[in-house]
Amino acid sequence: MSDSPEAANSPARQAPRSKTDLFVSFTLLALQGFGGVLAVVQRELVDKKQWLTLDEFVEDWSVAQILPGPNVVNLALMIGGRAFGLPGALAALAGLLLAPTVLVLLFAAAVAGVADTPVAQGMLRGMGAVSAGLIAAVGIKLMGALKSNPMGRWSCMGVAGLTFTAIALLRLPLAWVLLSLGPLASIWAWHCLGRGELA
Repeated sequence: MSDSPEAANSPARQAPRSKTDLFVSFTLLALQGFGGVLAVVQRELVDKKQWLTLDEFVEDWSVAQILPGPNVVNLALMIGGRAFGLPGALAALAGLLLAPTVLVLLFAAAVAGVADTPVAQGMLRGMGAVSAGLIAAVGIKLMGALKSNPMGRWSCMGVAGLTFTAIALLRLPLAWVLLSLGPLASIWAWHCLGRGELA
């Protein structure tokens, strides 16, 4: 059985070595993510650790986004559970939440008296702008994975454009956008998958 050139050139996918590796890796990941962790998660799990390929990351992140709860928590549970079952999922979750929770409590106690000052508010706005830039940069980087999406690059970009228009420009509630565009995109993906199997 011959491998495709694409598969031969892709780096070998790694796996977490132990539950301790999961805990430490997600602790370090959590300590890097201020205001948005998408950029950090993609860099750590795909580029550095190679626990996921880019396509797998896009698929898992998509599932994590539609599940209840924070996206990165859902992703940590999926990766930990896939590697070591329930203990692995709990180790990844503990790594993700323990150190940031302690830091947030210490930070909240330290800045309780100055949080409403113009300097503190300006710093928070600056961090928000940096976070938005990082998320936009990762979104552009992940567009490369659309070439293997069954819906095709242009269909995916069309759905993204409609979503952006509905939320950012028309200010429609997120629930209504999900309930309207979500099923339409799912039906179109199902149609494209069926057409691909026939081909």
